[in-house]
Amino acid sequence: MLKKQKVLFVMETLEKLYPNPSIVLDHSDPYTLLVAVLLSAQCTDKRVNTVTPKLFSLASSPQSMCLHSAAKIEKIIRPCGLSPAKSKAIFRLSEILLEKHNGRVPQSFQDLEALPGVGHKTASVVMSQAFGIPAFPVDTHIHRLLYRWTLSSGKNVTLTEKDAKRLFPKKKWNRLHLQLIYYGRAYCPARGHKIDKCPICNKIGRSSMHII
Repeated sequence: MLKKQKVLFVMETLEKLYPNPSIVLDHSDPYTLLVAVLLSAQCTDKRVNTVTPKLFSLASSPQSMCLHSAAKIEKIIRPCGLSPAKSKAIFRLSEILLEKHNGRVPQSFQDLEALPGVGHKTASVVMSQAFGIPAFPVDTHIHRLLYRWTLSSGKNVTLTEKDAKRLFPKKKWNRLHLQLIYYGRAYCPARGHKIDKCPICNKIGRSSMHII
């Protein structure tokens, strides 16, 4: 199967399986999404969703978050892991949003990535899911899938993102990001993967099916 055919097959399959994808992280606006995505680093979305209700009942805006200490934030978010660093980042980025952005989450990769605790992937999720700006955040699931389907070399997530943006239509990026994550979790996990039960790998996957 040619690469162009693979891309079309992937998009068609994902659209059938996930016609209405939505982000799993609970949030109510760009700020709460930014905080939730920051908390999701090395933590499951499910765990984040058990923590954010308490955090956001305490503070759901930069203004209200700055009324509390990083230590108080840390106690609430401890189940998410890396709580000392994450709590400091949440507190400081809230201050910066007030100081430089009138309390609003900026709609700019440059401004987002300048915030504490916000890397390119987090910024991409916020840009795509909060503002509808085309982006293709690559997590471990997407990195693994594109390698397995020989659509990327698998060398690193930066190259995988470039390959994804080159192969898939820009207007589809935001949907595909979510669809690929759902598919990776349900059908194409890193461990215990069964190619006969994986609709896409069964059709176009690597014959050797290396795990990454």
